[in-house]
Amino acid sequence: MKAVITVTGKDAMGIIAKVSAECADKGANIVEITQSVLSEYFAMIMIADIDSLKIPFSDFVDSLDEIGKSAGLVINTMHEDIFSTMHHV
Repeated sequence: MKAVITVTGKDAMGIIAKVSAECADKGANIVEITQSVLSEYFAMIMIADIDSLKIPFSDFVDSLDEIGKSAGLVINTMHEDIFSTMHHV
């Protein structure tokens, strides 16, 4: 299974490192990533394989949310099932 992770906020050094380190620590493997900096704003979308998560998915979502809050970012994490369902209308 996969998760779609979006990160937005004011650009700062180390955003990708913080998010990817948390993913690795929790057992999520990043399989695709795109990021952009527009003026001073940062935007990133990641696809992560979550088959080997070491914690429940809801805890993974919360851990990324906490990383975002501590860095002044908005991090949204959606299971691919929810993401796919939302876009099959």
